Amino acid sequence: MTHPTDDDGYTGPATLVLDGEERPVRVTLRGHFQPIDGRYHWYGRIAADPALVARLDGRRAEAVLRTPQGEAYGELTDPDPWDRYRIAGTSTPPFTVDQPLPQD
Repeated sequence: MTHPTDDDGYTGPATLVLDGEERPVRVTLRGHFQPIDGRYHWYGRIAADPALVARLDGRRAEAVLRTPQGEAYGELTDPDPWDRYRIAGTSTPPFTVDQPLPQD
């Protein structure tokens, strides 16, 4: 049984735009509409990328994430033990969802 708030998502290639520099990455993303604040929250992980780890050195950063389905601003936070940075945003996600989204 599915529920209207089941997670949507995307797994595959993407482009991360960080300080104007584009770099190809692989991502696993999910998201859901949060009725409490009336916004869509998306989040996921960027596959381990030694150059990204060296550049950010564990620091947070704002970036644009582009997939073949769209793009969105998000925030990169600390990497996990496998050097996969978390990325999250509260907006129209960089992937297609099956439900109508509220206007930001």
